[in-house]
Amino acid sequence: MLNSFLLAAGFFVLAIVLGLLRLAQSARIALIIGTLATLSGSVLSLSSGNSSGQLWSLGDIPVTWHLQAAAAWLIFWGGLAALAAVLSPSRAKNPGIWMSGAGLALLGCLGIAGLQEGIAFLIAWEFLSFGGAIMLLADGLQQDEKSGQANLYMLALLEVGAVALLLCLLLLGAHNTDFASWAGTWAGYGSAAFGIAILFIIGFGAKLGILPFYEWYPGAYGSGSGASGALLSGIVLNVAYFALGRAMLDWLPRSSATGTGILLVALGTITAILAILYAFQQEDWRRLLAFSTAENAGLAVVALGAASLFRADGLTMLSTLAWTVGLIHLGGHSLAKGSMMLSADRVAGVRGSYAIAQSRLLALAPWTLGIGALLGAMSLAAMPPTAGFAGEWYLFQTVFQDFHLSSSAARVTLALGGAGLALTAAIALATMIKVFGLGLLGREENHQAVSGRWPILGLGLLVLAYAAALPWTLGFLAQDNWPAVPAALQAMVKGPILIPLRFHFAFISPPLLLLMGLLLSLIPLTLLGWSHLRQGRKRVPVWGHGLRQIPANNAVTALAFSNALREFYSFVYRPSTNTRRSHTERNYFVRELHFDYSQAPVFGPWLFRPIVRFIQFLSDRIGLALQNGSLNAYLAYIGLLLIIIFASVFYI
Repeated sequence: MLNSFLLAAGFFVLAIVLGLLRLAQSARIALIIGTLATLSGSVLSLSSGNSSGQLWSLGDIPVTWHLQAAAAWLIFWGGLAALAAVLSPSRAKNPGIWMSGAGLALLGCLGIAGLQEGIAFLIAWEFLSFGGAIMLLADGLQQDEKSGQANLYMLALLEVGAVALLLCLLLLGAHNTDFASWAGTWAGYGSAAFGIAILFIIGFGAKLGILPFYEWYPGAYGSGSGASGALLSGIVLNVAYFALGRAMLDWLPRSSATGTGILLVALGTITAILAILYAFQQEDWRRLLAFSTAENAGLAVVALGAASLFRADGLTMLSTLAWTVGLIHLGGHSLAKGSMMLSADRVAGVRGSYAIAQSRLLALAPWTLGIGALLGAMSLAAMPPTAGFAGEWYLFQTVFQDFHLSSSAARVTLALGGAGLALTAAIALATMIKVFGLGLLGREENHQAVSGRWPILGLGLLVLAYAAALPWTLGFLAQDNWPAVPAALQAMVKGPILIPLRFHFAFISPPLLLLMGLLLSLIPLTLLGWSHLRQGRKRVPVWGHGLRQIPANNAVTALAFSNALREFYSFVYRPSTNTRRSHTERNYFVRELHFDYSQAPVFGPWLFRPIVRFIQFLSDRIGLALQNGSLNAYLAYIGLLLIIIFASVFYI
């Protein structure tokens, strides 16, 4: 297992070098081999248990590698989506540089998953941030100022998270940066332990898109390709969730677990609701799917918060259930989101745009694209028998266990979280209907051939296989005793049936759902075939909202589809509509009519923009003092900086 990951790391480094040399095809091959080695290592870890190995030493501190079963699970399913993204035809303007960014991000994922030392962990965390930024910039799909600003916005918020993690390292690893000692050090902070938990939530939440950080998602994803989105929404998101889970369930003192769990459930629920509300209003495939990623990350954080609440009360079986549910949800999400992101690339390759508009592409494209995209959309809409349905069913059963908690605040929080999850699921269904129905169906257009559809089909079929195989694959997570309890994992499965610990509480069987769905589908297919043979194909006019004469180009736009919800939740969206007219000679002779609309972000105007203005104000004032043109002042600044550096070295 260790050799597989060392081989993967070597090929990722090779891909970085080859990409910088603009050898795109060679870098792609290196990435494929490295990803296959990663998948192989994950399978070996899940099947035979984890093992440790020392990589190097930082002074007296050994830097060790230890892959836990939860990390192997998340890396495996995220790695499958990453492999499909690398195999798909590239839409990047600079494919070599894109391969370098992907290699850097994947190398960082390996570090986050297995490194057990704080300094090396922070370096790997930066690899994730800069690897993602390099991929988005290399895509070069938008050569404008907004694209650059979106990437800088992403990096700025991610560096806020990195600073929070650096503070955690200084507080918990001042004397020993080895993770094995962090739980004991954290327990010594007493009442201040909750503050460190908030720092960890900020640090890892910046990557997960927990509010208010989800607002960098649409701009960054919208400036890149679907392949970049598949990596960022898959393996990168997964390892960030694992890192947050390790901090909350392994290091956090139990005395602070209740308050932290309540905070996590509240943040996850509100993030999921806001993200899916804004996803429903998007007109761009990538922006819609970006908000959907934040929504699913919020759902996983709700599961993590529930695990923390159960852990605080000593309910280890329920805590294991909740943590495992988060792993199940994100594993299936990686596959479904990968298929939809790659479908977005294929749509853009045909239409020349990522805009969600009727195009009848599904009828004209090969069946492989339609099946893969349909299964991905069904999973993100939590429709049976897909992976998304199994994950969200388990999540609902977990929050319904709130009556076991001793704290009234915790019970109320989980109950309200369940109500928020119900709202999220309903809007997610409408959102996926919108992106699939409007993005792939509609009036006929002339299209070219669709390429790169086999990876989409593969991921779509894996969405079904993932759910059907859950009763047998969950046992692999019992290889690790943190934080899972093997007895709890055994109680989650009974033959082909999934159970939330108690059979009389609830149960489903994804394999039987899949089998019955296939059998029941024979009924409408038989009726359709009989009707076609007897009466032939019938063509009838579409419904035109009561109009006697239907326009030839009658279509439902993305705005028309989502406008009702836009008006109902106007207190959230704060929508604006602008209409501009161009006239010839007189005002009543209109030559052109320009119409656009938008929704106001929640946190941008009230949180981020005032901070930016304050920093600009400080930089202007400090700049006047520093850049005063005095050589003596510059020498004094250099001398003071040297004194600070020497003092910090002696202190350490």
